[in-house]
Amino acid sequence: MKAARPHDDAMVELLREDPAFADEYLATALEEADEPGGRQALLRALRHVAQAQGMEEVAERAGLRRESLYRALSPKGNPTLETLLAVLSAAGLRLAVARREEHPA
Repeated sequence: MKAARPHDDAMVELLREDPAFADEYLATALEEADEPGGRQALLRALRHVAQAQGMEEVAERAGLRRESLYRALSPKGNPTLETLLAVLSAAGLRLAVARREEHPA
């Protein structure tokens, strides 16, 4: 029987095995960012994607110091828009905007 492992480790491994999954994973996290706990979930998702691609490599492609990337994507991180866009770009992704679905009154 396979031993249990932390969720974060499992997500990083899944993203390593299926890099295209990062698109869906981050899109979902971004859609839910304004819900309770959503901001922290988005940072965790970004951190998972960066870890799957290698934090040092992502930091280099983003033009950041590795320590700065870790700090920005930490649970208490508060990345600037510039950092967010640089990390997404370094991961081969970009930010998109979509209109919210209108809820009937």
